[in-house]
Amino acid sequence: MSALRFDGRVAVVTGAGGGLGRHHALLLAERGARVVVNDFGGSVTGEGAGAGPAEEVAAQIRELGGEAVADTHSVETSEGGEAVIGTAVAAYGHVDILINNAGILRDSPIGDLTDEQLDAVLDVHLKGAFHLIRPAWRVMAGRGYGRIVNTTSAAGLLGTAGKSNYGAAKAGIAGLTRVLALEGAGYDIRVNAVAPIAATRMLTHSMPAGGLDPRAQSMMDAVTARLDPALVSPVVAFLAHQGCPVTGEIYTAGAGQVARFFTGRTRGYHHPALSVEDVRDHLDEIRDETGYTVPADPGAEIAQLLKAISTT
Repeated sequence: MSALRFDGRVAVVTGAGGGLGRHHALLLAERGARVVVNDFGGSVTGEGAGAGPAEEVAAQIRELGGEAVADTHSVETSEGGEAVIGTAVAAYGHVDILINNAGILRDSPIGDLTDEQLDAVLDVHLKGAFHLIRPAWRVMAGRGYGRIVNTTSAAGLLGTAGKSNYGAAKAGIAGLTRVLALEGAGYDIRVNAVAPIAATRMLTHSMPAGGLDPRAQSMMDAVTARLDPALVSPVVAFLAHQGCPVTGEIYTAGAGQVARFFTGRTRGYHHPALSVEDVRDHLDEIRDETGYTVPADPGAEIAQLLKAISTT
């Protein structure tokens, strides 16, 4: 079968000055896309700024024979998001692909979490996605085509202690992805998400402050050696391709392995006069995953509810 190409497509990749975003941008450019390399140039916690990372990746793409421009606007504000998409339109006339990858960390136990730590993470991850998607959506809907790939995380889908702000933002992105997949159906805009497992500076930053003991560090080194960020990018590129057949889905990718995350619903328990004691006495049945279903939307879940109560 022929290779998947992006010739003529315009892609915006946020947080593309390093780590995962850099690999996403390089792969899309290698496959023919014209790329806007967006990166504010700050640290993993969001401090500082600089044009260097974005400009270096854009220059690397051009040296390899591709087309790319650098953009250093922050995704934290709606004005920044408008400016990023404006860079794509000014340089290439439109935008076909948006990869929301920018992110920072401000980890803290919930009791110590400050407003600043909360707002900073939500502004970059969750609100940042909105800031980019809204102007990109107007361009995509007007052209009747678009591909959006959001970045979620197991920290939000499964939970990670000490990351309440980050986990909430990433869970919000998963919900946003599902909603936009429905809204985009009539415009051939497909919206999916990736939960990466990769050895990036975010992973390093999440390590214990005092480091690991030698044995644990050795095991961690063996694991991270296989978590090449470049092995996540093929999944992102596939979801960004014209031929991608899915929308509203979440994929986990790491070390060359790809799998799908989904929300399931157990068969549950029904009683027409449900009591507190019924919940207690039938908890195992309620939680039993045998025969689970995967509702496509709230309407499908209500249909399952109506079916359950009509047969009991």
